[in-house]
Amino acid sequence: MRISKNKFVSVTYELNVGENDERELMERATKDRPLQFIFGVGSMLPAFEENIKELEPGALFHFSINPEDAYGEYDEDHVVELPKNLFEVDGKFDDDYIREGVTLPMMNSTGERMNGSVLEVNDQAVVMDFNHPLAGETLHFSGEILDVHEPAEDEIAAINSAMSGGCGCDSCGCEACDDDCGNGCDHNHGNCGCC
Repeated sequence: MRISKNKFVSVTYELNVGENDERELMERATKDRPLQFIFGVGSMLPAFEENIKELEPGALFHFSINPEDAYGEYDEDHVVELPKNLFEVDGKFDDDYIREGVTLPMMNSTGERMNGSVLEVNDQAVVMDFNHPLAGETLHFSGEILDVHEPAEDEIAAINSAMSGGCGCDSCGCEACDDDCGNGCDHNHGNCGCC
């Protein structure tokens, strides 16, 4: 069976970023923990799907996606200073939770969810970067198509759960996700490069 709209797809992949001999491995999905998704329902980057469309199980793939077809160019306007008091709970700022290097789930004034990375915490503000972690990067994928079939009800339910904010660790397979779902688990919104 070939990959086409509404088919359940399972793949291995390695995602590298950078140029030629200076590429860095960002993510990997293995045969033990493959990336699994339903093709053509909007859960994957369109350019990722376009590059694997019509492939069959056993097919190998190697392709690159430019920033404009992935997560866009890095935008300095997406780095903002937010007043420190916005992060207080019961009048206290949690230095253990809000610290440099942490990615936080946030919501804008229209209710849209987004992730922001803390760049700096100073006396007055928290400096956050709302660019996608892979903004400005060319994505280099290589992998193998493991399986293509009509999705079963439980597969649809697992993927719907992952897309709606459930854990999703069992359905994605991305190594960015902790086994206990403690960090990561935001597939389709930040950690899986293919999502």
